[in-house]
Amino acid sequence: MTILEAHYDPALHDAIRSLAAERNAVILAHNYERPEIQDVADYVGDSLGLSREAAKTSADVIVFCGVHFMAETAAILSPQKTVLLPDLAAGCSLASTINADELRAWKAEHPGAVVVSYVNTTAEVKAESDYCCTSGNAVEVINAIPAETEILFLPDMFLGAHVQRVTGRENIHVWMGECHVHAGIDPEHINLTRSQHPGAEFLIHPECGCATSVVDAISAGAISKDGAHILSTEGMIRRPSQTENDTFIVATEIGILHRLRRENPGKHFIAANERAQCAYMKVTTLPKVLGALQRLEHRITVPKDIADRARLAIERMVAIGGSPAPSPFGPDDPGE
Repeated sequence: MTILEAHYDPALHDAIRSLAAERNAVILAHNYERPEIQDVADYVGDSLGLSREAAKTSADVIVFCGVHFMAETAAILSPQKTVLLPDLAAGCSLASTINADELRAWKAEHPGAVVVSYVNTTAEVKAESDYCCTSGNAVEVINAIPAETEILFLPDMFLGAHVQRVTGRENIHVWMGECHVHAGIDPEHINLTRSQHPGAEFLIHPECGCATSVVDAISAGAISKDGAHILSTEGMIRRPSQTENDTFIVATEIGILHRLRRENPGKHFIAANERAQCAYMKVTTLPKVLGALQRLEHRITVPKDIADRARLAIERMVAIGGSPAPSPFGPDDPGE
């Protein structure tokens, strides 16, 4: 049985839904979660979309089936609500490549520089940042900063290299961080898979850092942009219904294939590489979701001083990139 095959337990599913109603709780699940987690959730989406959903919900309790930094962002945007993470082991290899102390030391080496942090960072790092960005609006955020201003971009080195190339700015310093899933989505595997399925559309979803290396490879010319579409989550879900093509190669964490297949029956979806799995996204299980609701654990909170500073960087990101920026290599809608 593969990770993409749901471990269905109707009784457990019903128990979770019943207790969620009793607790006035909403269950949010990231696209990369296990299929059975996606199927028990009220909303499935990307990190920023889920946080926005959390902010507007009338629920008292938010069960966030994702990773730690996402639950932190939800807590920052929804301080009056109880935000629960079913498993504290749900971390992020990209976010863990830099901490607040390291960022402060880097800032000290570049006084006056503006700090732009990818949304895949801890609340403490966001609090030390001037702007947050997503994979889709990173270029737009950079272009909103005066050209003569030095920029520290973190922590994704692939997205940073792409931003440097597209903007042509030489005063951007990039932190050398990466997502562990990058190893499963490389140009060699992608070019081989595309050669095996001529005519298939190539869909790229760079959210969470797992496919920012593909964005970088396309802008560098290592992967052909012909037939490639850089898409936001909802753009990727919509694309199959907007074209007569019936076969799609998908470059992202394989968890999103479940939603693509569920919402586009009759279409064929192929992972660019089946090994592109985020171990952290897969630690959440149905029993852990039920346990979170039963015991109201594990509650994620952010100290007010950190939350207030981090919220400013997040709000700047939303203000600049309220709608996705055009792709530099195609008429798509990149974004979270």
